[in-house]
Amino acid sequence: MSLKPGLESVKHVIAIASGKGGVGKSTVSTNVALALNKLGYKVGLLDADLYGPSQPGLLGSTERPTGQDGYILPMSKGGIKFISMGAMNPSGKAFVVRAPIAVQAIQQFLTKVLWGKIDYLIVDLPPGTGDIQLTLVQMARFSGAVIVTTPQRVAAEIAKKAPDMFKSVNVPILGIIENMSGFTCTHCGEISAPFKKGGGEAMAHELHVPFLGALPLDPEIMMSGDEGINLIEKKPDSQAALAFTSLAKKMVEALRVSDDLAMMLEVEKAESNDTSISLTWKDGSRTEIDAYTLRTECPCAACVDEYTGKKLLKIDSIPLTIRAEHLNMVGRYGLSVRFSDGHGTGIYKLSKIREMPAKSSDAILSV
Repeated sequence: MSLKPGLESVKHVIAIASGKGGVGKSTVSTNVALALNKLGYKVGLLDADLYGPSQPGLLGSTERPTGQDGYILPMSKGGIKFISMGAMNPSGKAFVVRAPIAVQAIQQFLTKVLWGKIDYLIVDLPPGTGDIQLTLVQMARFSGAVIVTTPQRVAAEIAKKAPDMFKSVNVPILGIIENMSGFTCTHCGEISAPFKKGGGEAMAHELHVPFLGALPLDPEIMMSGDEGINLIEKKPDSQAALAFTSLAKKMVEALRVSDDLAMMLEVEKAESNDTSISLTWKDGSRTEIDAYTLRTECPCAACVDEYTGKKLLKIDSIPLTIRAEHLNMVGRYGLSVRFSDGHGTGIYKLSKIREMPAKSSDAILSV
């Protein structure tokens, strides 16, 4: 098998998200992916909306995925690779399963697909902030997230929930897109705003993140989606195609800036020598924390009340000789540690680890 499985050869994973459904998130995901491909990048598209998959229809594909050595080969259309539950469920019947089964399906998409070398993997998330979204941010090292909203105040207020989730797990917000912003009459050219205007830009200003731009309520976009037509290829000079190309360029630039700012919290190497852990950061610096200190700062629900923040852990119950036996990176935001006392449910945010005072176990034992 020449291709590496999962996300090993993917350079950047980008989430396209929204707080609610019906804002055109999947249409934006498809056309941004096609625009990135037109700009010369190698692009993949993961349709993570298991209950309402739409990418096969938006791309105009009836292809089914095939297997290789126990792995899944993605389909290809318009120059981009993609995977979707819609293509794996030819019956078209509803995907009626409980959350744990849906999470297992997402895990398969993340670990068992042979993407090959990809510059940008666009992940079309389901709306909201539930199990599937949390699984994705914990398993995939997202380089950033783009939030899609429509101009109405109610839609923008709900859309704010998505940035809250991403910020809590150290995924940078690359920007806000305002979809369905203004309608241009094909006969007279007059622009009207049936859903108001400016909600997305106001949201970006409030959250102090880039406003990537507004997309018109354009019949060309609707028809291309219904018919599975590559608008970027077929009508590159149309207002809609130019808008998506502009969004793709701004997203790439926002990602470059975000990468520079996030380097301090990117881990190059995580190691444990039993009595302490050592993290080497991408900016070249290094943090070393003894296992005892790390165990006393465990943030899990058994050690800290998740509502009041009060510490529940009894410090005197922790052996001074406790060891950190296994480390595991969680997404791009956290680290899980299994200790010699059997505890291993806490996820330490990298930002908190960076702030922790370094202490040696010898100093603790001498107290």
